[in-house]
Amino acid sequence: MTNQELRQRVFDIGIIPVVRATSADLAQRAAEAVCAGGIPVVEITMTVPGAVDLIRRLSQSIGKEVVIGAGTVLNQEAANRCIDAGAQFLVSPGFDERTLRLASARNVLTIPGALTPTEIMAARAAGADIIKVFPCGTVGGAKYIKALKGPFPDVPLIPTGGVNLETAASFVEAGAFALGVGGELISASVLESGNVHEITDNARKFVNVVRAARSRSGAKLNSEPRAE
Repeated sequence: MTNQELRQRVFDIGIIPVVRATSADLAQRAAEAVCAGGIPVVEITMTVPGAVDLIRRLSQSIGKEVVIGAGTVLNQEAANRCIDAGAQFLVSPGFDERTLRLASARNVLTIPGALTPTEIMAARAAGADIIKVFPCGTVGGAKYIKALKGPFPDVPLIPTGGVNLETAASFVEAGAFALGVGGELISASVLESGNVHEITDNARKFVNVVRAARSRSGAKLNSEPRAE
């Protein structure tokens, strides 16, 4: 899958589940649960014990049907390890130009984090196509995304932090490219209890909310990708 095709796939799905867990086995159950709920993309964070091995395992077992990405990628070393394991995209909480350029050289989609207009401009200048706005909920939530879309109408923005079933629609209607959702989708207590069907049901609810919000707002992929 090319980066352009991957961008389209992420947009079509509309939600990136951020998988954090205390073990690789629990993280795998979480990934399987959200996929069963209609979200065939997962971001395995590097905070999961054995995250790189899990990315490799998932890439080999379900990588043809599910988009497997790595999250909380902080540096070039981590980026290389995740790419070697089969990660199709990399997500960072902030912007590190060296990591972004390394991933671009290896033709892997990178979604760096940014919060301010200056950071967004720096990430775009370095070649980022999609920007993760983090922590979005603490700086205005959907209103902040709407404000950013004024000067950056063609920059795909993925708000993370503050996204839940009550706010998801407002983020979509504000112009979000997709939504990054962590604990509000994959509850740590539910995951630990083994009731993964609740996570699957929650995933279905998020899918329905995003679909309905896009229908109301007429959202479509209208941004030109950066040169690869």
